[in-house]
Amino acid sequence: MSHDQNFKNLLLAYPRQALAFFAAAEAAEIDEQVRITPVRQEQFQERLGERFRELDVPLRVEWPDGRREALLFVLEEESDARRFSIHRLAHYCLDLAQLMKTDRVVPVVIFLRQARNAPRRLRLGGDQDTYLDFRYLSCALGELSYEDHRHSDNLVVRLNLPNMQYPARRKVEVYAQAVRGLIELEPDPEKQLKYLDFIDIYAALDDNERAEYQRDYPDEAQTMSRFAERFHEQGIQQGKHQGEALVLERQLRLKFGTLSEEVQRRIDQASEQTLLNWSERVLTANRLDEVLH
Repeated sequence: MSHDQNFKNLLLAYPRQALAFFAAAEAAEIDEQVRITPVRQEQFQERLGERFRELDVPLRVEWPDGRREALLFVLEEESDARRFSIHRLAHYCLDLAQLMKTDRVVPVVIFLRQARNAPRRLRLGGDQDTYLDFRYLSCALGELSYEDHRHSDNLVVRLNLPNMQYPARRKVEVYAQAVRGLIELEPDPEKQLKYLDFIDIYAALDDNERAEYQRDYPDEAQTMSRFAERFHEQGIQQGKHQGEALVLERQLRLKFGTLSEEVQRRIDQASEQTLLNWSERVLTANRLDEVLH
C-alpha cells in the first residue's frame, strides 16, 4: 500500500482528530455535535476528468443546528514535496467549490517530510491589481519536533510521531511512544492492529532496533503481544482464517522483524490449525525457523 493510501485511510478513520491537528484554527469550533462525512468522490470523477485525484480527501463538516454553513475541507498528502503543484490544488478546490455550490473551502496539504521549497501562495493578476490570491494550510511533518508532540492526546498526532523530527539515536523511543499512544487512545482491538502497521511502516525499524525495543520497552511489547493473543483467540472462535494469518504476521514482525515473501506465502497457504500451532511457538521461539518448521 502506498504512503498516499495509508494517509487517506488514516484521515478517513479519524477525521475529527485529523482536522484538529492539520487544520487547528479552522477546526477550533468543531465540537462533538458537528457531523463530519467524507464526500463521495465518485461524483467528481466523471466531471473532473484527468484533474480528478482519487487520493485527495474531501471532508464535509456540517453543524446540525444551522449556526454555521457547512465547510468543505480538502486534505492532500504529499510524500515528496517536489511533486506538489499549487496550481493543481487551486484548480481542484475551484472545481469542488463549483460542484458543491459553496465558497467555504479549506485546502490543507500534509507534507510527509520537509517542504521548505514548496510554494505557499498563488497570485494571479496584472500591473494594477491581484485577481486571484490562493493559499492553503500546510503541515510539514518532517519539520515538527517530536519532543513537542510526544505526549499528545490526539491519536493522529501520536501515530505520526515517526514522521517528525528527532535525533536518530531516539528512533526506538519514538516508535515506543507512538505505540503507547495507540494503546492508550484507541480502544478498538482491530484498529489497534491495523494502525500498529501504520506505525511500523513509517518507523521502519531494522532488526537491531526491534530487538532494542523488545528489551527497553517490555511493557508495550507485552501489551501488544497479549492483545495479539486475544485477537488470535477471537479469530479461532469466529473461524476467520484471514484474522489468524494477520495476527501471526504481526507476532512474527514484532519478534523477528521484516518477513520475506516466502514466509508470507507460507502463512497465506497454511491451514487454520497450522497457523494456531505457529502462533503458539512464537512465544518461546528464538528464531523464525523454530516457528515455521
